[in-house]
Amino acid sequence: MPINDITQKVSERYAKAASTGEEMCCPTSYDMGHLKTFIPEAVLKISYGCGTPAALKTVQAGETVLDIGSGGGIDCFEASRLVGPTGCVIGIDMTETMLEIARTNAAVVAANLGYPASNVEFRKGLADAMPVDDGTIDLIISNCVINLAPDKQKVFQEMYRVAKPGGRFTISDIVSDHIVPQYLVHDTQKWGECLSGALTLTDYMNGMTAAGFRAIHLVKSSPWRVIDGIHFFSVTLTGYKLPQTTIPPSMFHATLRGPFSRVVVEGGTTYQRGIPQPITSKEILLLSTPPFAGHFLLTTKPVALDRDDPRWTAVLPADAPCTWQGHYALLAGPFVEAADDDHHVYRRGEPLEICSKTVAVLETEGYQPHFVILNRAGDHARGEAVTCAPNGGCC
Repeated sequence: MPINDITQKVSERYAKAASTGEEMCCPTSYDMGHLKTFIPEAVLKISYGCGTPAALKTVQAGETVLDIGSGGGIDCFEASRLVGPTGCVIGIDMTETMLEIARTNAAVVAANLGYPASNVEFRKGLADAMPVDDGTIDLIISNCVINLAPDKQKVFQEMYRVAKPGGRFTISDIVSDHIVPQYLVHDTQKWGECLSGALTLTDYMNGMTAAGFRAIHLVKSSPWRVIDGIHFFSVTLTGYKLPQTTIPPSMFHATLRGPFSRVVVEGGTTYQRGIPQPITSKEILLLSTPPFAGHFLLTTKPVALDRDDPRWTAVLPADAPCTWQGHYALLAGPFVEAADDDHHVYRRGEPLEICSKTVAVLETEGYQPHFVILNRAGDHARGEAVTCAPNGGCC
């Protein structure tokens, strides 16, 4: 299906929904009781998404925020409240009907917030050609929109272009655990339902890395639909446009604390738990970002760790039989590859079948933020308990 046809049909679908009040497909968890205190009903009733990127403590006062695919304006208006009167918000959408509703209600929201004037501007444009100047955005948000864009790599490149050095994104979207087959790709109805355009989690995160973003990691996830064995699920991801290196070139070292026994970070550097290694100024910036910081010691002199050091972390599986219950684990950053203490090697976005003991390990505090867990068992799994392999491997 030609790209222009996809874009036109998606725009028509959402314009129709705005006019008729049709409820669109995606799972959302807006706090409507809170939003009703300052956002008009005309906006709330046409709000679609698969997450709440503006409501996850990601927006800071005084920032410039960009919302890709702003629709009726719900996320822009919540961001407006959070940035305060000294910040500003830009919403971009391709559907004129949506833009008209958002612009009409901008002054109402500003008055409800007690602002002297609205700090939100709505612009008509496409996600892959955004009418925004280079390097001007502190935070990019988007709610279940990028999967609707035919050329997602252009969208990721545009995001990187408009972000300030040191800027970041927090976006919610629908992804899949398998490549979407052509019979779904060419189903126009399912494009509007956030399904036909979904990338696998691997391709989504790799596309952002290719655009230049780093420290890409999972914030939250939730299941959406299963179609012909393909699991579609919502993820909220955050990543950073690292600033130019400002750290003096003196020697620094990084030591992996755990709980992973080995990790590979964006850029290809491998770290073994407890073994210090020298790092560059660029790697210091990467490992200092929030998703990495808790896993590493950054020191001017090499510091080795062993199991007796309280800074060493590990989570071992239970010494008991396990069962196969249909679970699969998908590593969702910030590492591109990681290994645990039971011989599993996880690669970003790739489903790996795991047993009940490994599920329990990945649900612990050190591991849980980094994984999406899916269950592919069509019926309740009834497998008998099995004993771990003689070499110690659980699965």
